[in-house]
Amino acid sequence: MSEMPQTMSPAPGTLATPAGRSLAQDAWRRLRTNRAAMVSLVLLVLIALACFVGPWFIGWELDEVDWEAFRAPPSWESGHWLGTDANGRDLLTRTLYGGQVSLTVAVVASAVALVVGVLYGAIAGFAGGRTDALMMRGVDILYALPFLFLVILMMVVFGRNIVLIYVAIGAVEWLDMARIVRGQTLALKRQEFVEAARALGVGNRDIVMRHIIPNLIGPVIVFLTLTVPKVILLESFLSFLGLGVQEPLTSWGALISEGKDMMARAPWMLLVPSAFLTITLFCLNFLGDGLRDALDPRGR
Repeated sequence: MSEMPQTMSPAPGTLATPAGRSLAQDAWRRLRTNRAAMVSLVLLVLIALACFVGPWFIGWELDEVDWEAFRAPPSWESGHWLGTDANGRDLLTRTLYGGQVSLTVAVVASAVALVVGVLYGAIAGFAGGRTDALMMRGVDILYALPFLFLVILMMVVFGRNIVLIYVAIGAVEWLDMARIVRGQTLALKRQEFVEAARALGVGNRDIVMRHIIPNLIGPVIVFLTLTVPKVILLESFLSFLGLGVQEPLTSWGALISEGKDMMARAPWMLLVPSAFLTITLFCLNFLGDGLRDALDPRGR
């Protein structure tokens, strides 16, 4: 009977080879060492959970009026923990519902910028020549259109609808992403791994999808974290001007617009949504800085 082969153990005095880490694992390891980024990530998760889950536990509806508490200050006994607005509606409930709108607009518009901008910029940069010139002239034409004029025109033609906010912001936010991706693609397509793939007979479509775009993940993720706060500010700006969501819906920008008129008599109407908006923007910027450092190969 033949003997079973025995497992070879490392020789005395030698160290076992450590297991390798993927790019994502290495980036996550370095991101965890950035305290500001991790605290910001935790706060963003808590704010998102509060906005989408919190209204179920507060006990007040979005448009429910408390006829005995108009512009009531924050009070634990009355059940309005952060006060009420000028119409007697619970301010915490409206702020959380407003966060749903602001965060949803940010996610949808950023997703549009991610998909359209990355594909458009990668194709333009990889194709080069006349195709690149023609595609980027189209980007320049869209850049020349005033954003507010585009929003007002869409509302005149299609009427006021929250979907138009998603479309309007998404229609302009992918332009910056396309330019950044195009510049990165122009540099990547001259690299040796692209030439090797082309020599092996890989088609242009597979080179773009399997070689160019995966190598753009780092800059794209960092720019995306900067796009989200920009989109939130754009939506807040539109709502502040009265071009955003309409009653009974609300957003942080709409609540800030209402609060500025009551700043002297009911300062909590301005401070509460402003605090939520400010904390969210700060956290997104700190998280973006952390991701930039974690995904930068030169930071090893």
